[in-house]
Amino acid sequence: MPLDVILLVLFGALLHATWNAIVKAGSDKSLDAALISAGGAVSALPFLAFLPLPQASAWPFIGASAILQFAYFQLVAAAYRAGDIGLVYPLMRGCAPLLIAATSGFILKENLSVGALAGTMAICAGVLTLALEARRGSSRAVMLSLANACVIASYTYVDGIGARLSGNAVSYTLWMSLLPPVLLFSWAVSQRGTIAVARHVRRNWWRGLIGGAGSIASYGLALWAMTKAPVATVAALRETAILFALVISITVFKEKASVWRYVAGVVIAIGGLVLKLT
Repeated sequence: MPLDVILLVLFGALLHATWNAIVKAGSDKSLDAALISAGGAVSALPFLAFLPLPQASAWPFIGASAILQFAYFQLVAAAYRAGDIGLVYPLMRGCAPLLIAATSGFILKENLSVGALAGTMAICAGVLTLALEARRGSSRAVMLSLANACVIASYTYVDGIGARLSGNAVSYTLWMSLLPPVLLFSWAVSQRGTIAVARHVRRNWWRGLIGGAGSIASYGLALWAMTKAPVATVAALRETAILFALVISITVFKEKASVWRYVAGVVIAIGGLVLKLT
């Protein structure tokens, strides 16, 4: 995998870990997830006039992605309500690339080299080690995390194909970001009422804008990378976000880190190196 692709995916991973930490730290995780989705859409709007429209063949994928993104944000919020970030984040992010690596040969006809497969498995093993090490958390948190891993794998396929068909990965990403917040806020208003939602938005709009900009930039970088390299390897490399999440958990949330977390970090780094060398 080219070095520039690796560096940009790693930067996207840092942004991804940051906006997840914003959701975890918030007082109302469902509304914060909706705010971040909306922040991504607001960040996208100024650039739409300067980019070509996605090709017609990509629009069904944009629609399907919106529905999957709605499910994703809902499950992110529910999982963080049920469990610790040290358990939930690695499970969600570690299982998804495993699913993609196992099925990409059938779905995308992408056959990974031995080295790429070894690097992918190393990254996933390191991420899942972190989840196993984090013993706190209910069975509900585990089930929600695994369910979201399936959603992540699904929208990765949808968007990986859609970005390739669109003719412009950046344009695809920005148009794809517009519909999920509409769905999320419509659901929130139906469940919580307009006044409660408006009050939360007024107090926490900055959280959504910062997290949303990071979210859309992170995913845009990943989709661009998927036009340059196999989807499975990009998806695995993106999960190095757990390294950044580990640093955030220690420095921001003051969580204690055992030796196994550092071992897992080394394994993830080795996986990334293997991907670079293949």
